[in-house]
Amino acid sequence: MSSGADWAGYAACVTDTKHLLQQWLQPDWPAIPGVQALFTTRQGGVSAPPWDTMNLGDHVGDAPQAVAANRQLLGRVIQDAADRWVQPVFMQQVHGCGVQVLEVGVPQAQAFDACVTDQVGMVCTIMVADCLPVLMAHRSGRVVAAAHAGWRGLAGQDGHGVLEALWLAYARQLGMPADAALAAQTQVWLGPCIGPQAFEVGEDVRAAFTGRDAGAGPCFQARAGAPGKWMADLSGLARRRLAQLGLTQLYGNDGTAAWCTFSDASRFFSHRRDAGVLGSTGRMAACIWKTG
Repeated sequence: MSSGADWAGYAACVTDTKHLLQQWLQPDWPAIPGVQALFTTRQGGVSAPPWDTMNLGDHVGDAPQAVAANRQLLGRVIQDAADRWVQPVFMQQVHGCGVQVLEVGVPQAQAFDACVTDQVGMVCTIMVADCLPVLMAHRSGRVVAAAHAGWRGLAGQDGHGVLEALWLAYARQLGMPADAALAAQTQVWLGPCIGPQAFEVGEDVRAAFTGRDAGAGPCFQARAGAPGKWMADLSGLARRRLAQLGLTQLYGNDGTAAWCTFSDASRFFSHRRDAGVLGSTGRMAACIWKTG
């Protein structure tokens, strides 16, 4: 694409949004009436290398017009899938534990790493390029939620991280206690992230988890020939934290190579793989919304 007008024109003229949807991922979990979700890949957009092509991040150096066109395109795909008006909400993610309640007509896009809504049309949207996206939904379809779980947000402080914060906000939105009964009616999907074969961390990261939970130790494997370096299983750490909250209906990323953003350059952006070599990379999005 050669100009902002071309980018905007492309996004406006795409009619086969079902084809785009098929290029992306849909959670492999039991269908919930009135709830839809997706995870974008790097295919389908207009951005030039190294953000090629479906970059949704507006903070990574990509042309603003290309990002705007890609976000417009995502909105159209979701709107066509939902068959109604929708508004993807992009937050300013800060690797923290803040949770934003999304409401129609209320200003959005503040510095939060998770969001929850009970309102039709508001799309919980999480951007990632190695961090773990987590989607959550009540089986009644009443409330949906999403979290951006990098290791900092996942570890949190004193054992309370972004997943614990989201769980409490989700329960409040339902007006229910965050207990086993609620967990039994909740399902969670973990999307692609950097896998344990590629996520090298230092002793500080390992200590952030094992210092509060010795049982997290198996999620770290010592790297041969590199004292003080560990290969971390980010999705495994998240599954452990979710299980400690009583959540057992977990789907998606199981830590195998097929889910690794670092290992699959054709489908996924990866900050750790690309930023040092190419200078930057794009961002994908995990989205969940209510249709009724």
